[in-house]
Amino acid sequence: MTKRAYDKITAGLNDAIAFAEGDTTRGRVVAGPDIKAIRGKVKLSQAAFAEKLHISAATLRDWEQGRRVPEGPARTLLGMVDADPEAAFKLLAKVAG
Repeated sequence: MTKRAYDKITAGLNDAIAFAEGDTTRGRVVAGPDIKAIRGKVKLSQAAFAEKLHISAATLRDWEQGRRVPEGPARTLLGMVDADPEAAFKLLAKVAG
């Protein structure tokens, strides 16, 4: 391992420790999508929106209330719905058969 790589790893670990101890100036928090706003944009109830996304209403409620955060494919899917709801829902309906 090079000294440069070692120094970068050390700096990252020090930042992580500082963040865990409450120093929020040394870390980044990435905000998730505003699911409630996306749902409002398509004018659907929680139940109808969850059904179109093929997820449970409980999962959607957890996302909207900040108890859970969508990750990976779910974030991508929400981004697609936000960008072009009609196309996203059409494709979802097609794949779900």
